[in-house]
Amino acid sequence: MKDIIKQMDKAFDSRVRIAIMSILMVSKDWVDFNSLKERLGVTDGNLASHTASLERRQYIEVRKRFIGKRPNTSYRVTPLGKEGFTNYVNALKQLLQIKQ
Repeated sequence: MKDIIKQMDKAFDSRVRIAIMSILMVSKDWVDFNSLKERLGVTDGNLASHTASLERRQYIEVRKRFIGKRPNTSYRVTPLGKEGFTNYVNALKQLLQIKQ
């Protein structure tokens, strides 16, 4: 069991980060800040903090642009993020299969 836990990246130890990655993993396109915020029911600061953490790990890519005169920040998962999150989910599945 210790080996399985070692496979689990601490970047995903937050329920908000797990939710962000889950949304981005199934999205075929960029997901904007407000959409994520609404779906997750978190504050601007909370979402910004968690996305910044995932961006530092290079698990997500951030795109900042203007639509008209309004700023728009969007996110998508990177190949490294896909690999890391898939490994995390697979480790969870292994833990669920352990008989006590």
